[in-house]
Amino acid sequence: MPAITRLFDFAYHQAERYKIQDALVTKYDGKWIATSSADFIAQANQLSRALLRMGFGKNSKIAVISTNNRTEWSILDVAVLQIGAQNVPIYPTISEEDYEYILNHSESVLCFVSDHDVFQKIARIKHRVSMLQEVFSFDQIEGCRHWKEVLVLGEDTSNQHEVESLRDAVSPNDLATIIYTSGTTGKPKGVMLSHHNIVSNVLCSEKRIPFNAGKTRALSFLPICHIFERMVVYLYQYYGVSIYFAESIEKLSDNIKEVCPNVMTAVPRLLEKVYDKIIAKGTELTGIKKSLFFWAVSVGLKYEPYGKNGAWYEFQLSIARKLIFSKWKAGLGGNLDLIVSGSAALQPRLARIFAAAEIPVMEGYGLTETSPVIAVNDMRNGGFRIGTVGKVIDEVEVKIAADGEILCKGPNVMLGYYKDPEKTAEALVDGYFHTGDIGIIDNDGFLKITDRKKEMFKTSGGKYIAPQLIENAMKQSRFIEQIMVIGDGEKMPAAFIQPNFDFVRDWAKLHNIDVGHTNAELAANPAVISRINQEVESMNEKFGNWERIKKFQLTPDIWSVDGGHLTPTMKLKRKVIREIYADLYDKIYRD
Repeated sequence: MPAITRLFDFAYHQAERYKIQDALVTKYDGKWIATSSADFIAQANQLSRALLRMGFGKNSKIAVISTNNRTEWSILDVAVLQIGAQNVPIYPTISEEDYEYILNHSESVLCFVSDHDVFQKIARIKHRVSMLQEVFSFDQIEGCRHWKEVLVLGEDTSNQHEVESLRDAVSPNDLATIIYTSGTTGKPKGVMLSHHNIVSNVLCSEKRIPFNAGKTRALSFLPICHIFERMVVYLYQYYGVSIYFAESIEKLSDNIKEVCPNVMTAVPRLLEKVYDKIIAKGTELTGIKKSLFFWAVSVGLKYEPYGKNGAWYEFQLSIARKLIFSKWKAGLGGNLDLIVSGSAALQPRLARIFAAAEIPVMEGYGLTETSPVIAVNDMRNGGFRIGTVGKVIDEVEVKIAADGEILCKGPNVMLGYYKDPEKTAEALVDGYFHTGDIGIIDNDGFLKITDRKKEMFKTSGGKYIAPQLIENAMKQSRFIEQIMVIGDGEKMPAAFIQPNFDFVRDWAKLHNIDVGHTNAELAANPAVISRINQEVESMNEKFGNWERIKKFQLTPDIWSVDGGHLTPTMKLKRKVIREIYADLYDKIYRD
């Protein structure tokens, strides 16, 4: 079997080795529709032939914007890449202004969109995108050409030899994709990744993920426009994993029960929400059932891998698994053996409780610029350590700079930023990519992330504050949905806190407290403020006196991507949040 050196080789590898009937599965009109590995390749070739007939080929930039992951995305990906063109994936949730910037900056000549809402955003800015020739949609949309028009153009196989010639000519070091990072400040940067960048990352990461090749089912719902999910999809193809694409985050719970996946990826925020829902159900129990539930939770929260807690603990854990945790697993489809977590730091308590429930969460670490994986945990052979992101993968070198910054070198490191040699030179120094993250490597080789270099700040007293450490601790409270620590140049650290409005209302109802009808009324309620202050004070105990949150203000609205508070990968836009709540900032530090 030929070696895998280009991204489209994964799809051909799957078709040749596994020949699975449900390679890609998407729900249309309430029914799961499967595409076999053979049809996947056939449709990709058909689309490639069409693109060539339309005048597109080597180095053409083709954008794709999809609200949800779907079969068409993967078919288009192979079709574009195997003719030497580049796939430019774009987050669906960004602003029209950012759409315009990315499409112009990337010089995209075609754009494929998923649905009506995305099409409307593109339609409003299309006249300002000089090189964009046409827009096609995956859904049937009035006023937009359907992607099957392109497929029909490729039915004639007479130019298949041209497709194959271009495919053979694609080099591993050729540019494969430009991924625009959802930066917390300024314009998005276009990360250039080669075929070799991502292929090497897949092949070096696969050793850490235990799959039953050709017999595993995955549920994919994290945005495939992000390199994390996209790399994992290639990994699935390599192992002959059947990929079911979730309809939406809202229908994720239903889809899990329908698909019964063996593996899925997640971000910590999702796992936090799953855990909170489970706990909320537990609080509704009564009597012995409630006592047993919370006894099992207390056991789970003490979990350590590899039997480190001793025989008595393992006996208690076996009881907890049989009586309580088995129901958690059943609620997640019954077959879920592995969750891979990335994008942000995972709270250790979640790693413990899910592992105790026999749904281990393998936390990893990486960036778009590193394709993305730098390190990842592995349950096997002692490769799992709670509170770390695992050991560095093969062929990747990591060193810690004098100031604590994580530096990375390897075949996974990007070619550079598109049309931006200055920022490229800043990020890549002597072959090492400067991650901007602060971390340590312990004596056993496990990497631990402590903070973002750019997010650390000094109080006026000269004390350094690492906000992420404090924020992650505070978010363990069910009362706190989001939090941003502030205080750069001020006498003390403080915080903006977005309450978990739903949970607080349930709490208020239980205690006969009137918190009003609006989020603003709730955020101003003295009883709510007092209760959240208890949570803050409790968590403060974990930190030095100079790190403790001395004051906070509750924000009256939900922090969101659309509201400008969060990036599409759910990271805090600290500068924007600071500006939005300038009045609250003044209340903390100026009143």
